[in-house]
Amino acid sequence: MSALLRGQMDTTDMNLPSPTPKSSDPARLAADIVDRLTYRIGKDATVATPDDWLTAAVLVVRDRVVERWMESTRETYRREGKRVYYLSMEFLIGRLMRDAVTNLELVGEMQEALGELGVELDLIRELEPDAALGNGGLGRLAACFMESMASVDIPAYGYGIRYQNGMFRQELSDGWQVELPETWLEHGNPWEFERRESRYEIGFGGHIERDDADNCTWKPAERFWAEAFDTPIVGWKAKRVNTLRLWRAEPIDPLELEAFNRGDHMGALQDSMKAEALSRVLYPADATPAGQALRLRQEFFFSSASLQDILRRHMAQFGRITSLPEKAAIQLNDTHPAVSVAELMRLLIDVHNLDFDTAWDITKRTIAYTNHTLLPEALESWPVPLFEQLLPRHMQLIYKINARVLREARATGTFDDAQVAGMSLIDEHGERRVRMGNLAFVGAHSINGVSGLHTELMKETVFKDLHKLYPLRINNKTNGITPRRWLMQCNPGLYNLSREVTGDSIMSDLDAMKALDTVAEDAAFQERFAAIKRANKDRLAGVIEKRIGLKVDPSAMFDIQIKRIHEYKRQLMNIVETVALYDQIRSHPERAWAPRVKLFAGKAASSYHNAKLIIKLANDVARVVNADPATRDVLKVAFLPNYNVSLAEVMVPAADLSEQISTAGMEASGTGNMKFALNGALTIGTLDGANVEMREHIGAENIIIFGLTAAEVAEKRANGYSPEEVIAASPELSQALKAIESGVFSPEDRNRYADLVAGLRMSDWFMVAADFDSYAAAQRDVDGIWAEQPRWQAMAIRNAARMGYFSSDRTIRQYGREIWNVIN
Repeated sequence: MSALLRGQMDTTDMNLPSPTPKSSDPARLAADIVDRLTYRIGKDATVATPDDWLTAAVLVVRDRVVERWMESTRETYRREGKRVYYLSMEFLIGRLMRDAVTNLELVGEMQEALGELGVELDLIRELEPDAALGNGGLGRLAACFMESMASVDIPAYGYGIRYQNGMFRQELSDGWQVELPETWLEHGNPWEFERRESRYEIGFGGHIERDDADNCTWKPAERFWAEAFDTPIVGWKAKRVNTLRLWRAEPIDPLELEAFNRGDHMGALQDSMKAEALSRVLYPADATPAGQALRLRQEFFFSSASLQDILRRHMAQFGRITSLPEKAAIQLNDTHPAVSVAELMRLLIDVHNLDFDTAWDITKRTIAYTNHTLLPEALESWPVPLFEQLLPRHMQLIYKINARVLREARATGTFDDAQVAGMSLIDEHGERRVRMGNLAFVGAHSINGVSGLHTELMKETVFKDLHKLYPLRINNKTNGITPRRWLMQCNPGLYNLSREVTGDSIMSDLDAMKALDTVAEDAAFQERFAAIKRANKDRLAGVIEKRIGLKVDPSAMFDIQIKRIHEYKRQLMNIVETVALYDQIRSHPERAWAPRVKLFAGKAASSYHNAKLIIKLANDVARVVNADPATRDVLKVAFLPNYNVSLAEVMVPAADLSEQISTAGMEASGTGNMKFALNGALTIGTLDGANVEMREHIGAENIIIFGLTAAEVAEKRANGYSPEEVIAASPELSQALKAIESGVFSPEDRNRYADLVAGLRMSDWFMVAADFDSYAAAQRDVDGIWAEQPRWQAMAIRNAARMGYFSSDRTIRQYGREIWNVIN
């Protein structure tokens, strides 16, 4: 194959024409939009649809992005610097039009250009579908980090899967969650570039052959292609544009012609269907062996393709595989890409012919691992027979890595059998399973938590024994959010008001928001701040009415809990307290109740029965409460379907109260808490995750904290407690639970919630009953603050003012200095 076909052509001495730089003049932009509409979309402006105008506008903006993207890439090659490679199963990037236009500083110019054509920028960008590449905080954090890496000038690639349907599109049918395919790619994706030259073979199953020199060759039984699609990620002021590279699976042989000609038409397409499944959905249900196999296949598929791409790029530029740790930093975002440890070892040993010791040294110095959870099930483990069947060579290497680690532990003479078993990569309790969290830990030079509390709990719980063996590896990097997306873009009113006090530097230095402290008590500023919040609430009220037909009063307190539905996040406690509040309002109509709109949104995993039941309960409670004339002017409840980034961008700026009420010790960090506070909401929450650090920065007087601490939760679990006694001692909780379990909110099925409530009475693992009275009392404190609006507004302003520490730019700079060694 020629150098040209390989994409390796040396053009240094060739007199090639250069592309003409793209103008930012509105007239030129307008002409380019019409050009794209005509020649790329094939439409005359007189018959173009809003979607046509959106695509044409995206292509014009993309041209301006590409100029900076190519220059960023050239500069990285010129510097011969180190690159960061961020591997994540999720990248919840949301809509990209506003991101790109904002970071290119083209908002005014694009508005003017489209205006000349009779098109409104704000209207067409709302048509852009959310990229269905994630589900919750993990994916949104990855998106914030990608934007921040570009903004602070760190050369980086993000690697993931190009899901055709993503998680799922959530609809509600009689209050029940219904999962439908998310069709975000139905009409293509104008932001991405297909890279046909960047494809790699991915294998599964088969056997291992050894030669006389004891070298191993893996002979997979199944083989697929991983094909690359690149999306540019623009940093602030377009200082740098980095790459999000997503993999699509393709069959090596799309049609087995012999089988087709025999009449086995479906069998002839078997490889195509298997390939399609690899990049079809995010998090396929793993309750069945087939589901588990698909999850593991997906994780290996994108990890192997990404590592092959990284090594190919490294060798093309530097030529020596042993210099990999000096030129590449690979960050594993949670345990999903943990198989990368074994795959990098295989590539170094079997492909690049290194000995085990050298390969192990390179692997550990190159890979770093971010842990996002203390939940054992979320750390992932796979049955040994399944792992061995799909990845036989990797299982060999895992056994060898495990032997090295366990011998190292035994050699110290300080660990007993139970501690050594806790370090093992193989869980021997019951069915033997490969522990992916332990594999990521031993194969990385850095293991970081994502909040101070979470990091300390990692040392004491899930990685207790490994931390004793490797005491210098665990470190903390508290999460952050990008202020460009979560203030400037989603809340332009507050951003512009803030700039009057802080100046223009806040998008590159969020600490400048501290200047708002000086005007927190100023009545005129409070009035303007409250007017912006009211406008955001008016907008959300319109969305609520449009989506579910419920009219709400924007002058009421908007009390919002939006996040993945999970028992540890305790949406159930919020709903039960809502029932208790409903009872109190009906019993005491003479009291001056603070009017509230209780809003919920989030998706439950397809196979998570209790989470889906909690969604149904929220809707059942809403149906009863919203129809009751006794509470109609004081309390409304709503569950908004299909929560995604675009909906969050409407809900976050409109929130008065942010619910961050997870069981203490179970939320690694949270980033929703940061988004709400930056947008001027008060937080009601436990001392969990980043809430601890938020209290330190915001001030204890500006956040409403309740409930057990992580240590108290652990003590209760260790010593046992009787939730039935706690429930009996709380009249409000007891009455609310009796109403729910007796069918007051489900008269058509009075036993619907019996088991859900029985779980609280018998075990209450997530401490809903234990924390309920403290939570209810905190909510009444919230009512009291709401009644004093000057006090509420001052607290809200201080929340926004003191969130500078929680910028993802700060987080990324810490990663860059302390883990990746790419910032001096």
